[in-house]
Amino acid sequence: MRVIDRIKMTLLAVVAAALVCAGCGERSSSQTREPEDPQALQSDYNEQELGHEAFEEMKAKVAVIKSSPLYDSMNPVAETISRTAQPRYDYPFKFYLVHNAKANAFSVPGGDIYVTDSLLYAVKNDEELAGIMCHEVAHTINRDSLVMMEKKQENWKKQIAASLVLGKSAGRVLAIAFLSHLDSLGYSREVEEQADLDGADICAEAGQNPWGLIWFFREFENADNDHIPELLSDHPDFKNRIKTLEKHLRKNRAVFGKFNPDRKSGTPFSVQADAPVVFLR
Repeated sequence: MRVIDRIKMTLLAVVAAALVCAGCGERSSSQTREPEDPQALQSDYNEQELGHEAFEEMKAKVAVIKSSPLYDSMNPVAETISRTAQPRYDYPFKFYLVHNAKANAFSVPGGDIYVTDSLLYAVKNDEELAGIMCHEVAHTINRDSLVMMEKKQENWKKQIAASLVLGKSAGRVLAIAFLSHLDSLGYSREVEEQADLDGADICAEAGQNPWGLIWFFREFENADNDHIPELLSDHPDFKNRIKTLEKHLRKNRAVFGKFNPDRKSGTPFSVQADAPVVFLR
């Protein structure tokens, strides 16, 4: 059974419980909003729908940046990665900037990759940004967020039930739950390492130096927790991930031998200081 189908089955069980609860007590018809029909939830929503609902939820919170000179700096890197990775995934990859004080990047089902504007000010070269993006693209291709959503369903039951009673769609409910728990989702070290390795393969195929992610890791290898970007603070044991990724790059010289491991060889990444942004509403 596909992960998305297992998620739907768990969700339907939650809906049933929510409907029973919704019938408790006395309410006037004017005060009661009819919950969504459980049968309707069995329609075949997919990863793209979940991604769309996540996008709508973020847009409602005025977080998605519609236009900014920051895109002029990010898009050339994103486009090379997208062209390479697209044949490996069913839905189109799209890269969005979101406003957040923390340097971070994350992916949601359906091909959307989100990069915070703060991250663009944190990376030092194109290769670091490419490494981070390739890592997130790998998470998407491996469908890691769907697996994580399935694992977290039990913990989200109350939130899901409450949202369904308020009449939100199944896709929106899952998207809200996913986004509201981004800080605590926490992929395992094994999942992160696999995304590192797959991301390095994608970067190399795209012509981007896969050493970039290692350079970014090393910059914060000895930093205290107060100075580690959000991107790394919730990613387990990135010091050991450096060793694993380094071994992968040095072992496969036929693929990675042409790329320079020296950070000084990187292409400086520059963005306009305090670049203006227009939010999508």
